[in-house]
Amino acid sequence: MKLSLTCVTLFIFSLTVDAATSNTLSFGLEKNVNYKPSAKHAVLRANAKYSIQPFKAANSHNNDAATMSALNKGSVPVVDYMNDIQYYGTVKLGTPPQKFKVNFDTGSSDFWLASTLCPTCKIHKQFDGNKSESFENDGRRWEIAYGDGSHANGILARDTLNLGGLVIKNQTFGLAKFQSPSFANDPMDGLLGLGFNKITTVKGIKTPMDNLISQKVIDSPIFGVHLGKAMKDGGGEFLFGGYNDKKFKGNLTTIPVDKSDGFWNVKVSSIKIGAKKVHGSFNGILDTGTTLLIFTDSIAKKVAKAYNAKDNLDGTFTISCDTSKLKPLKFTMNRQTFNVPTDSLIFEKYDTYCIAGFGYAHTNLSIIGDTFLKNNYVVFNQKVRNCPSK
Repeated sequence: MKLSLTCVTLFIFSLTVDAATSNTLSFGLEKNVNYKPSAKHAVLRANAKYSIQPFKAANSHNNDAATMSALNKGSVPVVDYMNDIQYYGTVKLGTPPQKFKVNFDTGSSDFWLASTLCPTCKIHKQFDGNKSESFENDGRRWEIAYGDGSHANGILARDTLNLGGLVIKNQTFGLAKFQSPSFANDPMDGLLGLGFNKITTVKGIKTPMDNLISQKVIDSPIFGVHLGKAMKDGGGEFLFGGYNDKKFKGNLTTIPVDKSDGFWNVKVSSIKIGAKKVHGSFNGILDTGTTLLIFTDSIAKKVAKAYNAKDNLDGTFTISCDTSKLKPLKFTMNRQTFNVPTDSLIFEKYDTYCIAGFGYAHTNLSIIGDTFLKNNYVVFNQKVRNCPSK
């Protein structure tokens, strides 16, 4: 099946049911017994990733604490870590292969891992180049820094990457030599960016998706994303080179994408709560690496007001715990409606109050994160014309 090169870059279908995940592999979860889900932490991560205006301290309830006819496809199961906080999958790197848990992140484009060169990476699985016959040193430096002060840096290298059985030769990646303490409790050993190569830290590097296409490992330049919910056994799947039609019912809807800034930027015509329109047209980035729906400050206030939610002044909102009093949040894109059901509007639940699955992070664009993506199957199409926002 060939995909025509038009201004349609991805396909979305709203899930009517959460399909069973019996056809995917299951990987063990290393639980942090001291971990608690934190919407505030999710907001801070989004703020650090996308905003130049960091949050000031504020009082809060919260503690700070995929099938196409393509012949070649690679499926990587993903684990839902602690109540839809972060989804990670296992990849293999090197010869013989070393296994790592990575965050598949459509909101960034770098691929980096903890390494034996990193004295601050001890709790993570560390890549050892000396144990790989296919390892090649690049030597160029890379560094990622966020607005909240967290950062990682190291040197570049090349090796053989295995994504669900799809083998990429000479994949460039970052060997971390340093990670700031904020990464210490992260269950992932690294990050695999699935954004466009325009936003790689070191210019000119091919992303894993670029190499899957250029090395003709996959027949179609797409990947399908299914993120499961914790309440329905979690898990999920990234399927490279195709999509999994067992994960949704009905037809896919085509959505134009503006990739001029390196992100999966889409236009939302409107959002409604039930039948009531809350806001008109705006742009948002589809980001599997962001836990919540992060709106611009003004849109967030409108959504919160419609739900009678209280602003906690830290990017989060307190919302009613009674879902029978709530109505679904509806996104219209390219004349099609995509729902966020009421169960996903509540992210954290305490004895006397609940924290919403949406928030704000002083960003210029809205971030359409896992609150939306775990309710809608998305097929990302890498090789099409750009569709600039008007």
